Amino acid sequence: MNWYQLQNEAAIESPNLLVFPDRIQHNINCMLEKVGGDPKRLCPHVKTHKMQEVVHMQLAVGIERFKCATIAELEMTLSAGAKEVLVAYQLVGPNIQRFVQLAQQYPDATIASLVDNLDSANQLATAFEAINRSANVYLDVDNGMHRSGFPLNEDTFLFIQSLDKILFLNFKGLHVYDGQFRSANVEERVTKSHQAFQPVYSLCQQIEGALGIQPIIISGGSPSFSAAAERENVYCSPGTTLFWDYGYSQMVSETPYQWAAILMTRVISKPTEGIITLDLGHKAVGSENPLSKRIHFLNLDNYEAIGHSEEHLVLKVKDWDAIRVGDVFYGVPYHVCPSVALHEEAQVVRANRVVENWSVVARKRKINI
Repeated sequence: MNWYQLQNEAAIESPNLLVFPDRIQHNINCMLEKVGGDPKRLCPHVKTHKMQEVVHMQLAVGIERFKCATIAELEMTLSAGAKEVLVAYQLVGPNIQRFVQLAQQYPDATIASLVDNLDSANQLATAFEAINRSANVYLDVDNGMHRSGFPLNEDTFLFIQSLDKILFLNFKGLHVYDGQFRSANVEERVTKSHQAFQPVYSLCQQIEGALGIQPIIISGGSPSFSAAAERENVYCSPGTTLFWDYGYSQMVSETPYQWAAILMTRVISKPTEGIITLDLGHKAVGSENPLSKRIHFLNLDNYEAIGHSEEHLVLKVKDWDAIRVGDVFYGVPYHVCPSVALHEEAQVVRANRVVENWSVVARKRKINI
């Protein structure tokens, strides 16, 4: 029997998200190996899995720091027992007050967020002044992705000096995400990541010399993990590595991560010769990629996706006569993160059987706070 196939598949509804703890553990071990076995060098992102149980697995091997993108993810990670969490996002509007509430609810944890402008920094400081505490912040550094962050140039240190003067604000360090480097050639990807990161070292020297602090640096995502792991005094923050997906498996081949989250779907119709329809619509699999790059099936060959809507995925297949309505197919999402977020819970598979389920609790925009 293939590793992904369920012995009790007749009892499992579709579409459904399946997760494999033994494979998650393998991926955690690979992450540890990448940083020389030191769990304290890791600051994994929780955005891929959004599950307390996966946080527990990481805490169990000594990983102490985590990264998240939403207030719900922050609450989930804290409630799972994490003591140091960075919200890798600049907070605006009511999310600032929600952040303050979680800081009050978990006083023994160190939580921080990103800033890239003084208006946002001052709003955060004002909110924390009301509870007589200081807000922990990292400067979001833009070293080439141009999605968010303060540009890495001659003005960056001046901006940090301005941050350091704001009362009720505690500047902790730098967040440097370089998701723009996505070459399948590992040497090219690592080289370009190092080149873009080089000015960060000079910036750190300025900070240490003028402010007397050694900034914490959190750097890299899954594609640039190989580069970040080579740097000293840098915390690495991959996320997709926990579950892995088909897209990154084609791009990042230097580490043997395993697919640990897959989607189960069934044939619901054979409307015309050569065509089958699955119950794997937009609501079950991440659909931001082109139609041909949404899912890779493990037990189906010679197919082409020709249509996708809310509840249906339409395939053109070669072996149409051999396929029956009700047949089960298993597939790896090209992009696992949004695919997981579409499911309220994951079916946990051990020894080819679903034995329990884990709540994808942080898919919510709000848990309690």
